[in-house]
Amino acid sequence: MDKKSQPKGNKKPRTSAPEQNPDERKKNFKEVSLGYSPAMAQLEASRCIQCKKPKCVIGCPVRVAIPDFIKQVAEGDFLEAARIIKESNALPAVTGRVCPQEDQCEKHCVIGIKGEPLAIGKLERFVADYERLHREVDVVEIEPSTGKKIAIIGAGPAGLAAAGDLAKWGHEVVIFEALHKPGGVLFYGIPEFRLPKEILEAELDYLKRLGVKIKVNYVIGKIKSLDELMHEDGFNAVFIGTGAGLPYFLDIPGENLNGVYSANEFLTRINLMHAWEFPVFDTPIHNHKTFAVIGGGNTALDAARTALRLPTTEKVMLLYRRSREELPARLEEVEHAEAEGIEFQFLVSPLEVQGAKGWVSEIVCQKMELGELDSSGRKYPHPVKEGPFSLKADALIIALGSGVNPLIAKSASDLKTNTQGHIELADPDINLTSRPGVFAGGDIVTGAATVISAMGAGKSAALGIHRYVMEIKT
Repeated sequence: MDKKSQPKGNKKPRTSAPEQNPDERKKNFKEVSLGYSPAMAQLEASRCIQCKKPKCVIGCPVRVAIPDFIKQVAEGDFLEAARIIKESNALPAVTGRVCPQEDQCEKHCVIGIKGEPLAIGKLERFVADYERLHREVDVVEIEPSTGKKIAIIGAGPAGLAAAGDLAKWGHEVVIFEALHKPGGVLFYGIPEFRLPKEILEAELDYLKRLGVKIKVNYVIGKIKSLDELMHEDGFNAVFIGTGAGLPYFLDIPGENLNGVYSANEFLTRINLMHAWEFPVFDTPIHNHKTFAVIGGGNTALDAARTALRLPTTEKVMLLYRRSREELPARLEEVEHAEAEGIEFQFLVSPLEVQGAKGWVSEIVCQKMELGELDSSGRKYPHPVKEGPFSLKADALIIALGSGVNPLIAKSASDLKTNTQGHIELADPDINLTSRPGVFAGGDIVTGAATVISAMGAGKSAALGIHRYVMEIKT
């Protein structure tokens, strides 16, 4: 092919990354996407037209210098690309895997106007993996010690992002995590085939090398209060990033039967007890054959695809009260689930869970139809005239979102919350709460959202905290 006939810029097709075959991967917990090779990464990076005003950066909640790192990938300097990413993002191997790039950076990619957007997420993942596999990960430059102490409550995405920036700026940072492993939803909620634990562990090790200390099994609101952290332990500021881990239920008859799980409980059991290493680890989940999963978000897809991989499972159905077009889950995850054999039941809403001998036996459902737009901009589902019908299942997983744990707010009467229990911000630009020196961000403020949006909130709060503590005279 001569140079004149070669495709340029947005004319080049998007580079596909190899994946496990669906028939094989549905039997294991190994990562589905196998990632780019160096040649694939360079080929994809060469599609970038290096916009003078890159809109992709505007779409990134943590403001990664996307064109700069992409340029280095195209030129083959993968380690320099990694350095550029980590100036803004301390967890690139995580976000490259679980961030919904199609709704953020890639949504704003200029070449996506007339073709497929650049695969920014896959390139970010490649760069992070390449650095980890080819040398000890470099630590970004850390500023001299300020003598200031910051407490981070919660080792989820928001807390980890805040901790990374604050440590770089020379502050002493201590994370207090209620559970026995740091990571929050990254460890307990996202299955191994989407985010391997060894990847998360490597990212956490990087934060520790920045100087971040992590105390696990430490419940703030019980072991210590906000007052004690600030007035007795000498912390100059506190960031609350405890997430939203209190599951919502359907409030229908039969929800108390054995075999009914919240998605939080189900995924935590699987992740906590190493279900992906069965039978080496005997995971304490009953040997179900047919699962029904209620919901249409990423957590519902994670639960359904995890259930499918358990050794006794024969069938998994996902019940969603709207149509396929309204599914809030990532398109990639939906396509993966369909390829693996998840059975989607659209325009279906559960009415009752029926059981036999105390265990789930079937789900009574109502057919729905879509009507007017609701506050979310989607068509609202209404019951059709025909009567209910039943679906046979011996397990039900409910994935309808989560609320917040009120423990910290209850232990601090001067911390304002709204009617849903979310912490209210006195200054949203810096994530400052109603209490001086106390900042908050992520799901505890917004309700359940994405990993990367929580990280963006953590970074915004970190900047506010930095400015706040540097004004304190010691």
